[in-house]
Amino acid sequence: MPKAPNAELPKSVDPYRLAEQNSTLEGTIPLSGLGRFREAVLGFSENAACRVTLSFYMDSERRRVVSGELEAPVELECQRCMGSMAVTLLSRFSLGLVTSDEQARQLPNELEPYLTDDFSADLWSMAEDELLLVLPPFPLHDRNECPAREDLEAYEPGGSAVPPVRKSGENPFGVLADLRKTKH
Repeated sequence: MPKAPNAELPKSVDPYRLAEQNSTLEGTIPLSGLGRFREAVLGFSENAACRVTLSFYMDSERRRVVSGELEAPVELECQRCMGSMAVTLLSRFSLGLVTSDEQARQLPNELEPYLTDDFSADLWSMAEDELLLVLPPFPLHDRNECPAREDLEAYEPGGSAVPPVRKSGENPFGVLADLRKTKH
């Protein structure tokens, strides 16, 4: 049941049947359709899509497994300069399909459990979960490409940039005094 590489991946499938048939699905998921993920990133282009490859199979112990690869182009906020930065998120994962917590506890360590109904798995939700897991906690531009590079170098010992200079008679709290004078 392979899909054309640019076709939209179905939202829901029977993962157990796909595993028994040793199937691979390839397609895309529009990033605009992933609500939780959309809120976690700065943005993405209007037609941006996550490229997805999912392989369903049964392992040597007859466990149903899905292995996948995801690739999604997004904009994240650099935590150094607070500017936008283009990033391609990549994820490779292997999930053991389970229907109960008991089955999940029996999985080997190399498989993460993925709880499903008996005959249905939400592929978009699966992809969204994996994308959220690969988001960097503190996205940063490469140091040499970051617009805040000069400011950083100014505060490093032996830095080549000149630190900001304040006039000797200038009171750093002078702005606050001006605020008290204004009437609201």
